[in-house]
Formats: sequence, C-alpha cells, structure tokens
Amino acid sequence: MPEFRDALPTGPVRGRGAGLNPGNRFESVRLHVLGEHLDSVASDCPNGVQVSTRAGRDASRSIVNRVDSPDLKLGWTLNPYRGCEHGCIYCYARPTHEYLGMSCGLDFETRLVAKHDAPELLRRWIERPSWCGEPIMLSGVTDPYQPVESELEITRRCLIVCLETRQPVTIITKSRLILRDLDVLEDLHRHELVHVALSITTLDSSLAARMEPRASSPSARLDAVAKVAATGVPVSVMMAPIIPAINDHEIPSVLKAASETGARRAGYVLLRLPYQIKDLFLDWLRRHFPDRAAKVESFIRESRGGELYDPRFFTRQRGVGPRARQIHETFTLFARRFGVDQEVPPLRPRIPPPTTPPPSSQLSLFGT
Repeated sequence: MPEFRDALPTGPVRGRGAGLNPGNRFESVRLHVLGEHLDSVASDCPNGVQVSTRAGRDASRSIVNRVDSPDLKLGWTLNPYRGCEHGCIYCYARPTHEYLGMSCGLDFETRLVAKHDAPELLRRWIERPSWCGEPIMLSGVTDPYQPVESELEITRRCLIVCLETRQPVTIITKSRLILRDLDVLEDLHRHELVHVALSITTLDSSLAARMEPRASSPSARLDAVAKVAATGVPVSVMMAPIIPAINDHEIPSVLKAASETGARRAGYVLLRLPYQIKDLFLDWLRRHFPDRAAKVESFIRESRGGELYDPRFFTRQRGVGPRARQIHETFTLFARRFGVDQEVPPLRPRIPPPTTPPPSSQLSLFGT
C-alpha cells in the first residue's frame, strides 16, 4: 500500500464531505483534534482550507471479489479504486480505508488508491477455464466513475475487456462521467451484456452539494440516465440512501424524474452507519442541520431498533419499525405509479467470442 506522509489539516476543510479524520479503529494509538483547536482554526480560515486529492498505486494481484451477502443480488464485484473522491458523508464503504492504515474520514476521500493493473488482471480472471461467466458489478464498494477516472481510465479499460471477452457486467455510479463510455456501453448492449444504475439521492442541488460534494449534480445524473437509456441500455435508479427527515420527502419526485428520463426500475437503501461513520455523519448533521439534528438522529434510531445501525442481513438495507415501513410503502406505491417497478431483462451468459486460428505456414498437399 502507498504511504501518504503529508499531514492532513486539522481544521475545517472546503469542498469535502467529512469534517473529521477520526483515528483508525485498528490502531492502538489514536490521535484526535480537540474542539478548541478546531474553533481556533475556523476563526483564522472562515471559508475552510483546501485539501488536494492524491492517488497512490495499488499492488493487488487479484481484482474480482466474491460477494457472500444473502441480501444482495450480486455475486461478484470489481473495484478499480480504494477510497472515493465524491466524499459522500453517508458512504458505508468509508471503514474499508481503515484496513489500509488510514482514516475513514478525510483520508477516504483525499488519499485514494488506484488499481492500474485492473484490466489485465480482469482479463486473466475471465479467461480462466474455471470461470463460469457470472455478471460482475463495477463497483460494489467505491464509485468506478469518480473524478480521478477521467484521467486514469481504468474503468473504461475494464469495460473494453468485458466487451472483448463477452463478459456480462453491471455498473452503478453517481457520476455523469459514464457518458464518456457510451460507445463501449452500446457495444456491450448489442450483446446483451450490460445493465446500468445511477444513484440519485435528491433533486435538491444545495443538499447534494453538502451531502455528496464532489459527485455530479442531480440534474447531471438525470441527464446521464436519459442519454444511457436512449441507447437502449436498461437503466435503473437507486435512491441510496434515504435519510429520514432529510430526503425521504423526495421519494415521489425522484421516482417521477427517474421515470421521465427513461429508467425502468428503481430501488432504495435506508441510511447505513457502520463503525465510525456514525461519528462522521452526526458531526455533519450538526454542522449542516443544527435545527433538526436531534430529530433526524431520533428517526434513525427508531428505524434501527434504538441503535444507530443494525448490521443484520435483510434489515440493514430496509430498517425496522413504523417509520421504516412507511418509507417502504411510500417507495413501493410511487414506483408502481410512475412505472419504475419493471423487471430488467437478464444479461446473456458469457459466450467466449470466436477465435480465428492463425494462418498455417504448411504448404497444401494440392498446392492451392
């Protein structure tokens, strides 16, 4: 793993989701910044300080991951990047950065790790005789189209490998950058090898800027839905996460917009707060919504059996209790009303493309 030796600032940061960089839960010594110091820095830099993004190189020798979670409808994932510059404050993947010796806070969105060898490793995986060609999702953890992808093009090269080997693939993103690869998506679709999902949590650009600071705007994501759907590629919309008293009132409007732009299906996930994301999210909530922070926290606990998170399969995505049921029933009702409850056609199982044998140098018996 790469080492990032430069220290991150210990005060307010401009244009990022997390306002904290909590100590790694696996480290025996954890350093936290006192609130008095943060107040002092804030007074000196009222607009916050700028933090640049750095991307190190990943040395993994394996790229495709098996998913054993019984409540997820996917079997294999590929993540071209560790960490995500989008900086979504609610991201359930943040704790994965702690396995790299970094923080789930600012480190997760500013200290990225790129898997430059992913396309070659993917091709090697697909061409194994034992591989049965099940669909692979890009990505199950971090966004394959985060800003650094515009330069590195790792995701694009992986999609080209899928096309060349006839490997079925699904994509989920919250970035308009996916439109750069429409040519590859169209070719994949001709072989019935691709599904796409766009994550749209809100139509409020102001809320999106606070909650998902470096992701594409809601209007840009809807534009991406429309343009991808226009090619014939089956498109879904994910409202993930739904946060009580923050964006749950937008369920009808998000589903209506999804329908109008060509989405066939919609799904949702209730806010998930595993490990130290609880602290990050509550800090964000108090900074951006001080007037309703206590109410939001209360509603979350009501949907999680009194806790901030319930990790049990089948309840972690939907929650429990009256409020969770209300969200589920509202979503189901409006998905049906706006026609985004359709079944998505299955992907075609992998059939390796025909290979042309190399020309023989041996002379014909009959001289032709």
